[in-house]
Amino acid sequence: MGLAEPLIQPITDQETEEPTSKEKVTNQSKVAKSSNYTRWLRIGLFALCSLCGQSGATLLGRLYFEKGGNSQWLATLMQLVGFPILILYYCFSPLKNLAATGSSTSPPPSTAVLASVYVSLGLLVAAFCLLYSTGLRYLPVSAYSLICTSQLAFNAFFSYFLNSQKFTPLVINSLVLLTISSILLVSDEDSSATKSVSRGKYTIGFICTVAASATNGLELSLAQFCFRKVIKKESFSAVMDMIIYQSLVAASVIAAGLFISGEWRSLKGEMEEYELGKVSYLMVLVWICILWQAFALGSTALLFEVSSLFANAVIVFALPVVLVLAVIFFDNEMDCIKVVATVLALWGFLSYAYQQYLDDQESKSEHNKNVSNDARA
Repeated sequence: MGLAEPLIQPITDQETEEPTSKEKVTNQSKVAKSSNYTRWLRIGLFALCSLCGQSGATLLGRLYFEKGGNSQWLATLMQLVGFPILILYYCFSPLKNLAATGSSTSPPPSTAVLASVYVSLGLLVAAFCLLYSTGLRYLPVSAYSLICTSQLAFNAFFSYFLNSQKFTPLVINSLVLLTISSILLVSDEDSSATKSVSRGKYTIGFICTVAASATNGLELSLAQFCFRKVIKKESFSAVMDMIIYQSLVAASVIAAGLFISGEWRSLKGEMEEYELGKVSYLMVLVWICILWQAFALGSTALLFEVSSLFANAVIVFALPVVLVLAVIFFDNEMDCIKVVATVLALWGFLSYAYQQYLDDQESKSEHNKNVSNDARA
């Protein structure tokens, strides 16, 4: 044993170094796990903002029309004009100091390029908000909500070309189910039309809602593309800049439409004749502003954290919630076709959510493998 001691010494040094490498792997794995938990906590909070904002704002938007509101331009403006609220949140939020995760070697885009991005996206936002207001004006909330599920299919289509979205069997299953869910409502003629809305106006509402869903899907896909290829700065400030500037452009366009159309002249009389009273009229409009901004923050942050398709999946998940609340508060009919459409919409969302979970697990496994290889090297 004594003669072999010098030969054992190098092996002993190697053994003392090996735990150090293992400790590095363990520490890096703990950091990665903690970072992953923090990321999913953020995703959960943003998803909650999106769900609550969309559900509440949609119901209040229908309440505005149901109780005597007639200005389509004003209803649209309320979706956008509340963006100054986010400026306060941006200034005081602890998230504003998050470091960018994008490539620091890439030069920042010029002011002209950024302005063109914000103006283009702002015009798209103005377009689909106006179309959504038209749909909400002429459709029952239940039918409106289910038709909106088609935006996930449109977003997947645009993301395939713009963001290299992968079409796995689960994603395809999700898109097919959501599409069938919307198609079922077209055939549901008896329960879709309401007493106060003609079949012609219902058709206009349906077409506008589908067009709005397509435009919304395009806007989210373009926003994700701009984050990665143009802005190249994945930070909370980049998200807030995107929301605020595109909302400024969209609100300006809709405000101009309100005055050019002459609808602003009838707003005073509309408030005085509102069934729930002047105070309720103002409170409905104020809360529509606040809730739509909560939705804008949540959905834009989700496309930044995950993808535009995931953001759209969360939006679609909120629609059955809106449908149930509409049945409770607006006495909308819940017939067999709408039940089947709701089940298909939920099934479609869960299919996509499970695919997102599988992708996350695969990404986590690859990350741990890379950490282990770096530690051995």
